[in-house]
Amino acid sequence: MKLEELINKHKDSLNQTDLSIWKYIFNHRKSAAHKSVHEFAKDCAVSSATLVRFAKKLGFRGYSELRAVINFEKPLPVDYNNDVIENLKAFYGKTVDNLINRDYDNASRLIYNARRIFAFPSGYVQSNVVQEMKRIFLEHKVFIYEIINCGELDSVIDSLTSEDLFILVSLSGESPVVKDFANRLKLKGVPTISITRLSDNTLASLSTVNLYISSARFQISKDNEMVYLTLIPFFMLVEILYIKYRIYVEHQEN
Repeated sequence: MKLEELINKHKDSLNQTDLSIWKYIFNHRKSAAHKSVHEFAKDCAVSSATLVRFAKKLGFRGYSELRAVINFEKPLPVDYNNDVIENLKAFYGKTVDNLINRDYDNASRLIYNARRIFAFPSGYVQSNVVQEMKRIFLEHKVFIYEIINCGELDSVIDSLTSEDLFILVSLSGESPVVKDFANRLKLKGVPTISITRLSDNTLASLSTVNLYISSARFQISKDNEMVYLTLIPFFMLVEILYIKYRIYVEHQEN
């Protein structure tokens, strides 16, 4: 599990000092991977013991394991230039490998056990993702009801129970509408699956299960005026989730 995912998973147990340590790691990942516990603690203006406690809150046995993960993780570049086609090919290859090797059992379990499934996209691209999810899951008689505006959100929430499932699709995970609704769903005990870009975001921390994608920008022209943001990973995720779900169902029914 990536550090961003661990931060979201354990966010409720992290205090402001912990979050400041995470901010330092996020902004200095390359140099942090080579620092001793004392050097790292000094740069973060905390004690070595505090740093070790932070590592343990994320599930590591100590600082050494945390540093190893920082060193191991090599996030995909944010910007690509030069040979766009070759870069696009490499990005898609890495993305597929990353998505296929994840564990989808928790998300599949929520879908399998849900009495009803609702989905709310926070924008135009997200709506296309939900439309594809509705189409592909319908092949296995899984019906997903799309909520298209805030008024519908308000009208449906009173009828939701812990037997239902809500899927929230957001690029940043920081949309005020999505964050507010995710909070309300959590208070009602309604299970949620969020789909966001890989980042430390509020929606992910509020969700029962969060599924991440990595996106990237590709420089098409040399003058930097033509930049393309690829969102294909969202649709890759939906397809792989569906296949993993079918495998999960087959195991359950056998």
